[in-house]
Amino acid sequence: MTFVVTEACIKCKLTDCVEVCPVDCFHEGPNFLVIDPDECIDCTLCEPECPVEAIYSEDEIPAGQEQYLELNAELSLEWPVITEMKDPPADADEWREVKDKLQYLER
Repeated sequence: MTFVVTEACIKCKLTDCVEVCPVDCFHEGPNFLVIDPDECIDCTLCEPECPVEAIYSEDEIPAGQEQYLELNAELSLEWPVITEMKDPPADADEWREVKDKLQYLER
């Protein structure tokens, strides 16, 4: 089983989760993080660290966000690994409550 980063991360890209990952399975894109499903060991450490509640077990992905399982797998092959916390985007707080953000995902 793997954990999945979902829509709430888009344009927020808070990196609290990456430092607790024991296997370095997070990958960073321009405005989103993803988890490599082949590297994730289902340790659950990242889920409570996410301030915007964007990380879910693949068995608990919210309805309507199932496409993020495939998106995480796809983008983790393209984006570099991130292992250290970074400053959030300057406008991250403005995006926390925004819904339907997939259209804003930058590849």
